[in-house]
Amino acid sequence: MDFNLWSFILENLEATGVIGGYISISIIGVSLITYASRGKLSGNNQIGPSWAHPIIGAVLGIIPGCGATIVVSSLYKNKKISFGGLFAAFIATLGEGSFVLLGASDEASVAANLKAFLIVTLVGAIVAIIFGYLVDMLGINANAYEFQNKSVKKNYPASKATTIPYVVVEYVGFYFILTFSAFLLPGSIMALWGGGITGYDDLSVWVAILFTIFSIIYYLVYKFNYKGSECSCDNNMKTTLLHAVLDISTVIVYVFAGLLIANYVIDILVGPETFDAWMTSSAFVVVIIAAIIGATPGCGGMISVAVAFITIQNFPIAALIAAGIATSGDGIFPLLAANKKAALTVTALGFIIALIVGYTILVLGIEI
Repeated sequence: MDFNLWSFILENLEATGVIGGYISISIIGVSLITYASRGKLSGNNQIGPSWAHPIIGAVLGIIPGCGATIVVSSLYKNKKISFGGLFAAFIATLGEGSFVLLGASDEASVAANLKAFLIVTLVGAIVAIIFGYLVDMLGINANAYEFQNKSVKKNYPASKATTIPYVVVEYVGFYFILTFSAFLLPGSIMALWGGGITGYDDLSVWVAILFTIFSIIYYLVYKFNYKGSECSCDNNMKTTLLHAVLDISTVIVYVFAGLLIANYVIDILVGPETFDAWMTSSAFVVVIIAAIIGATPGCGGMISVAVAFITIQNFPIAALIAAGIATSGDGIFPLLAANKKAALTVTALGFIIALIVGYTILVLGIEI
């Protein structure tokens, strides 16, 4: 198989930028709502009663796509939802894999794929609520306070106010990232319904690539070159959006790194022929393989398993369920950026539960 490094990088830059569009909606939206609330959503005020967090997390998790888990990651980072609620959302989500089942074009398979989607979603929601309550009852927290919000607003001496890092962080990079986010917004919304905008989609490809590149530059400049005195505590719109842009750039760096690794392993090291061979082996083996693939960061693994389900005859529903429970979707990236321990805990526990549920379904002989 010929490997074109340049095309591979461009494809992942584009995919990251597209995901970045959804990330921007979530992070900027939450930031603006928090700012508009004038502190009502700040501090330790949680959403709803604590006892309902696993249910809230599961309900958000079953929403098709990765947007909800990105929101839940932000809520957990800001101490608005319990670890059980976070865990429930990640167990329940199918990520972008849900659109594979919902958008199947083979008319003969539409009913079966919709049925599979409903079964996987129902099982995932039930398991999510049960284990969400269990981890909260056991007091599992994964160090929710590891991530501390820091203002990105620096008090620069006048002589440093025109340095390149300052200009990049406070002006050029800041406004470019906001502009790219705004441009990608219509396409992100239309994509939720499988639609598009004539003439817009081609341009959005390059905008998505530039969005990723500028976000990586912004993150590196801020992390390694943007130095100043103690941060200010100004609570204005500019500071709020600076927080959001820094969060967006940080998450996009994690997304890009995760996609590069996952796609290289699945598409290049493993290869499509080997992958197909794995997916047509014994049901017992397929369940664990599907769970492992589903547990890889991002939505690529779950999408691959969902495609295998709709294209390979007699593909076990147990394997699809295992992958669905194990997957964390793109919501894992902001969680990794904010709290690595929580992200690793969610992934590890989710994988174990995926195997338990998957093999239980297999032993019970449940098929569709």
